[in-house]
Amino acid sequence: MGKLKVPNTYVIIFTVLLVCAVSTWFVPGGEPQTWQVFSALYEGFSQQAGIIAFVLIIGGAFWVVNSTKAVDHGIMKFISKVRDLERFGIIRQLGVGNIVITLVMLLFGVFGAVFGMSEETIAFVAVVIPLARLLGYDDIVGVCMVYLAAHVGFAGAMLNPFTIGIAQDMSGLPLFSGIEYRIICWLVLMTIAIAFVLWYASKVRKPVNFISETDTSAEEEVNEKRESKGSSLRAWICFGLILLSLLLFAVFYASDCVIKIGQGSYDTPWLLWVFTALFCVVSFCALMNSTKMFILNLLMFTIVFMVVGVMGYGWYLPEICALFMALAVAAGFAADYSADEIAKEFIAGAKDIFSAALVIGFAAGIIVILENGQVIDIMLSSMASALDGSGKVGALGTMYGIQTFINLFIPSASAKAAVTMPIMAPFSDLIGVSRQATVLAFQFGDGFTNMITPCSGVLMAVLSVAKIPYEKWFRFIWKFILLLIIVGFLLLLPTIFIDLPGF
Repeated sequence: MGKLKVPNTYVIIFTVLLVCAVSTWFVPGGEPQTWQVFSALYEGFSQQAGIIAFVLIIGGAFWVVNSTKAVDHGIMKFISKVRDLERFGIIRQLGVGNIVITLVMLLFGVFGAVFGMSEETIAFVAVVIPLARLLGYDDIVGVCMVYLAAHVGFAGAMLNPFTIGIAQDMSGLPLFSGIEYRIICWLVLMTIAIAFVLWYASKVRKPVNFISETDTSAEEEVNEKRESKGSSLRAWICFGLILLSLLLFAVFYASDCVIKIGQGSYDTPWLLWVFTALFCVVSFCALMNSTKMFILNLLMFTIVFMVVGVMGYGWYLPEICALFMALAVAAGFAADYSADEIAKEFIAGAKDIFSAALVIGFAAGIIVILENGQVIDIMLSSMASALDGSGKVGALGTMYGIQTFINLFIPSASAKAAVTMPIMAPFSDLIGVSRQATVLAFQFGDGFTNMITPCSGVLMAVLSVAKIPYEKWFRFIWKFILLLIIVGFLLLLPTIFIDLPGF
């Protein structure tokens, strides 16, 4: 008997969509949607137009940057430094790869916990995967360092406005209250995630000959020496134009920068000036080295200013898209590309990632069918009524299970909060479970299965960028997701038996 062949991702998604459509004919009170299957695909694309555009622009921007070989150059420099660090006994004993994985995962875990990084991970995956490869790991490790870390942080978040903020507001709770216990939950979940990735990385790591990896041909060595004398004139012009733009932006908008942490808001008019000054100094040093180092510096500060924009100015997809579009133009200009060459490379990148955009639209069609067919509302009402008389632990566990199950079909945190919290919050009062515990159940239920459901446009986009088949990812991740679900339930129990601040 031949090996069982797993269907194409598009076939899997379309099959799920058909099953959901057929279910609308049999769910009591549902609105039959079978003939609306194809129109639902259109609506799905329309609803996800923002993230689809984001994916295409990110793909194009990174293709332009990668075509300049700046990222390869930076990674080789990093590997060279890694080789030097391995001379130290304690570093060699800990393993440089282990240290890099831990630090990168902690960074993205914080991003997920603080401002709900999700779609943004698509951009970072393209940067980190080459690093993982050169450290001897496979592409799955690269995805885990960014995507898995950010989404575990997202699930165990302390300040995530897309989960905690919306759910608490709909539950009538002070915004970001109960942060003390959530910090403990985040630490527990991130520790488990890092340990899991380190364990997997140790299994797949191949010996790396750092000397051979960083060796270059005679021609490349000549180019390196030539570049080390400085950068091209256009790179210096690019630096001047960007610095002028940053100064103008700081003059008009620096005072608007407000960082929100917990229930407090902090005016930080100095923050943009600080990072503008850092850009000036670091870019000058990079330009004195080579054009490739300057382009790599542009990539780094694009990420820095994206974080500042998200946290200080409330940026989302439109602003982030504009930022990466500017990166593509600036990188191409600095690399002495003509306008036609920049356009050509950008289109090549968008074309390479176009399959990810298609998957996002198809996956959104499933949600459209379930919502239009009123299956979600009926399912929630039925499940909520079943909680009566199950006791505090049973009721909280059931609510957690409901949220986890629904998230397989509605990965959107804000949409799910709008649908479920108006039902769950009042019901928690009747059974004697705190509304804060209900929000935590929503938070865990929303976060864990995001990393496995094919309905998640972000997951499918990340896997497309990494060129990892969904079935391969499923086989890798399902046991870890099951572990997280169990740990999540155990973390809910103290909210019942212990008097926690804010609960």
